[in-house]
Amino acid sequence: MKLIVGLGNPGLNFAQTRHNVGWLVLDELARRQAQTWRSSGNAEIVDVRLGGQKVMLVKPQTMMNASGRAVQPLLAYFKMTPADLLVVQDDLDSPFGLMKLRRGGRHGGQNGVRDIIARLGTETFDRLKIGISRPPPGRDPADWVLSRWAEDERATLTELVRLGAGAAELWITHGLAEAQGKYNSTDLRPRLPEVLPAPAEAAADGGEHS
Repeated sequence: MKLIVGLGNPGLNFAQTRHNVGWLVLDELARRQAQTWRSSGNAEIVDVRLGGQKVMLVKPQTMMNASGRAVQPLLAYFKMTPADLLVVQDDLDSPFGLMKLRRGGRHGGQNGVRDIIARLGTETFDRLKIGISRPPPGRDPADWVLSRWAEDERATLTELVRLGAGAAELWITHGLAEAQGKYNSTDLRPRLPEVLPAPAEAAADGGEHS
């Protein structure tokens, strides 16, 4: 059995904020399996099967900074270890449009991951990190993560969520290394227009040829 946890804050006020991108990926996974969420303790959960394996999708219903209160009891009850866990999170340190999977490492200031590490007593679990970029100069990061997506970000966000769900599915069916190989190259950042070289002076001087 495996556990995929999407990090976010409960409540309609937070539903479309940057901090809740993990929930969007989990909602897409549940949609693909035609499943609806049900309440269980401090979480909403969905049970699915992927690649012949039982998987529990989890959206903690604690606030973000207490996410471990939902995750640790589920791992303990179902006798899973941190190796069975994938956490889908937002990542301030990655530009919007980038996505990467990794195993372990520090929380990087993400308070949901911080609490899971504290309650599990280990950093060694897998993460799917969705870039949301650092805030513009002068804007508080705490305010930025709770801001809503801009309209011109929606198309990229939809594609990131789709790819994130695919990465989580591949993590289940073929493991971390294969999911990293396919999805860690994801880069949906807008491309700057190509700047063509200036015409050579000789071609621009209008010289006559016989």
